[in-house]
Amino acid sequence: MLSYHVRDVFTDRAFAGNPLAIVLDPDGLSDAQMQTIAAEFNLSETIFVMAPANPDHDAAVRIFLPRAEVPFAGHPVIGCALHLSGGRDGRIALECQAGLVEVRIADGVAELTAPVLPRMVAGDVTTDDAAAALGLGASDIGFGDHAPCRAEAGPGFVFVPLRDIAALERARPSGDAFARLTAGLGKLYAFAPDGGGFRARMFAPEMGIPEDPATGSATVTLAAPLLAAGALHEGENAFALRQGVEMGRPSDLGLRIDVADGALTRVRVSGRSAPVASGRIAIPSM
Repeated sequence: MLSYHVRDVFTDRAFAGNPLAIVLDPDGLSDAQMQTIAAEFNLSETIFVMAPANPDHDAAVRIFLPRAEVPFAGHPVIGCALHLSGGRDGRIALECQAGLVEVRIADGVAELTAPVLPRMVAGDVTTDDAAAALGLGASDIGFGDHAPCRAEAGPGFVFVPLRDIAALERARPSGDAFARLTAGLGKLYAFAPDGGGFRARMFAPEMGIPEDPATGSATVTLAAPLLAAGALHEGENAFALRQGVEMGRPSDLGLRIDVADGALTRVRVSGRSAPVASGRIAIPSM
């Protein structure tokens, strides 16, 4: 039997935010066993916490969706770091498959620095294709200089800016049109202006996530589309993001982006976390 904990991430209260399963001491499990456990929890992500390769680090981690492993994801790293911190301020270093991720914790807020800087991915995303994928009209797509695109920072996403929150609320993945647009990536992040920040939704139905309450990796990657749209200035840029509202799981994420000479130099995402449950789970026999 393995010990596990469940925390809600990007919220300061239980039963909001994005649920996360944290499985401790899974060293020796196969990929298939970890994937089976993640499918059993059936949360957006499950993180497995193992002994680090470098003893100066706190842990090595692997992160699984219900149907696939990912090299990096924000809400598992934030939730895991806050769990390992035991409520203390300080630094947590986690060895992810995408690279070493450092998390700073202060006053109950964890802020991670992305291990990979976001970049745009080649391939046109037309307004018509984006609208069809989300069951919307072409007039719902885009605002200002923001246009649909692809970007990645480890995990990749199709990014679709929507003109307002009303359009965001109406968005629904639309069968074959959604599958065609997200082929090879599987994930679409839609966002709309909300005051000085953004409200967002993330869909990945083919990966076992019809909708995600909060997506730290997409929030990190959003830095590349924001830069491409001319929405960032030199120095530090800060945004508040809200996600999960339409699911009844409101999530609050902080995004800080450093720009120098017109290029991204550092991207950080922050949030809180609340404990929900703990217990033990059987080891699958494979």
